Amino acid sequence: MVQKLDWLDETPSQTAGPYVHIGCIPTFAGLAGIYPEDLGLSPIADGAEGEIITITGAVFDGTGWAIRDAMLESWQPDAQGLFTGQPGTHPKVSGFARFAADGESGEFSLRTVKPGSVALPGGGRQAPHVALWIVARGINIGLATRIYFEDEDNSADPLLARIEQRHRVRTLLAKRTAPGQYRFDIHLQGDNETVFLDL
Repeated sequence: MVQKLDWLDETPSQTAGPYVHIGCIPTFAGLAGIYPEDLGLSPIADGAEGEIITITGAVFDGTGWAIRDAMLESWQPDAQGLFTGQPGTHPKVSGFARFAADGESGEFSLRTVKPGSVALPGGGRQAPHVALWIVARGINIGLATRIYFEDEDNSADPLLARIEQRHRVRTLLAKRTAPGQYRFDIHLQGDNETVFLDL
């Protein structure tokens, strides 16, 4: 039976902000000394094998403004397509990062290793990608999406193949801007709305 919620008002604790930075990345929020460093500071350590890349971008609202208090988490395999804990995964790649948009510009930056394609249990492979989770003030439920790369063969990826509105696949492709540099912008609404996943 579904509980009627007409007598409960939503409170700030039921949204992602404005306190999300304080709880998740306190050093970034100016509260140094709580932890030696914020959890997920980098998905790689010195010595990680593979192509080191930087992905920059911003999260835009429906009016086209960059959201300056967005926080993102990323999860990815190493350059061989293996996740932490799998046999043979590279020890310098944790695959997890937690980072925030710049408070002035709204830009975020993720320095990582370019992920390899991931083997599927029944055969086939997923195209190289980085999974993202996005929260910000006013977003009641975190948004999940993926970053694919325009310079990879994405034709056989099962997730991309399931997107019925084919013109929207481009919203998941990071654009190569220079060697080792990619741009990936996230749009919450509008004509360029990013494909979000119900995971």
